[in-house]
Amino acid sequence: MDKLRQTIEAIRPLDEAAMKETERRLGRLTKPPGSLGRLESLAVQLAGIAGATVDRPPRKAVVVMAADHGVCEEGVSAFPQEVTGQMVLNFLAGGAAINVLARQAGAEVVCVDIGVKSDAAHESLLVRKVRAGTANLARGAAMTRDEAVRAVEVGIGLAEELAERGIGLLATGEMGIGNTTPSAAMLAVFGDLDPAEAVGRGTGLNDEGLRRKYETVKRAIETNRPDRSDVLDVIAKVGGLEIAGLAGLILGAAARGVPVVIDGFISTVAAIAAVRFAPIAREYLIPSHLSEERGHRLALRELGLEPMLHLEMRLGEGTGAALAFPVIDAACNVLSQMATFDSAGISEG
Repeated sequence: MDKLRQTIEAIRPLDEAAMKETERRLGRLTKPPGSLGRLESLAVQLAGIAGATVDRPPRKAVVVMAADHGVCEEGVSAFPQEVTGQMVLNFLAGGAAINVLARQAGAEVVCVDIGVKSDAAHESLLVRKVRAGTANLARGAAMTRDEAVRAVEVGIGLAEELAERGIGLLATGEMGIGNTTPSAAMLAVFGDLDPAEAVGRGTGLNDEGLRRKYETVKRAIETNRPDRSDVLDVIAKVGGLEIAGLAGLILGAAARGVPVVIDGFISTVAAIAAVRFAPIAREYLIPSHLSEERGHRLALRELGLEPMLHLEMRLGEGTGAALAFPVIDAACNVLSQMATFDSAGISEG
């Protein structure tokens, strides 16, 4: 708990002087003011986070947190639970969608076992298992409060390790069959929503499966009565280990001055938890895309963020975040590679 508290206290507001200097640099480039839209606002945000103008693309990593969920007993997923462990091996072999998209963007994929039921052996797998999957949240708390703290602190520690290695941009990814169910429950609690607004089809549930999932989320909230003002209580009672780990990753990154690109529904719910811990952490978030999962738009609204992309995706793994990396690189490159009005001999308007 001390690590979590210290990390929250270490997060600082963005550097206003660096942001103003970047705005001035953007204003001298050969273009009408503001004509590069969100590329310009991204450049300013990155400067505020780094404390200086960022004019070269940072080293990038997608962190894929993997965990299992006891709520799968309720039939809330179209895929069997063992797929979580099988997909972890696929990530490590480089064969998943996130591997393809991360390679294209020049990013590393870091796979973390924070709560998978099975035990995989691979030299590249980071085993930080808090427990072998959560309990069934429809029948009681998903985990203990202490386990929730430990999971958040796993994410914090990993962010610190990656920052020490020179990673300057992180993206949130996840793998866990059934994990849209705890995500929907957390969103419903944090946003004070009817679970029907937060529950979607996940991996492709039919109408009957969707109804069963809604009833499961509703029962989980009624059974556990999570306190929406207490982030750890919400995570422990209706959350997931990988969701907690991603919340910690965001906090740890913010404390180290590293921006975080958030992916889809599960990642955005983790970001809500991080911002409930430390409201200033919101300034370190870069939203990537709008997922087709029903609750994602509401989760982004809860954070007051607008996604850059809408590609009708709903895979997770960090795939949408990886697709946003080239946009962020472009925001950095315009600062270093575009001519100014003076250098190009062009008259200003």
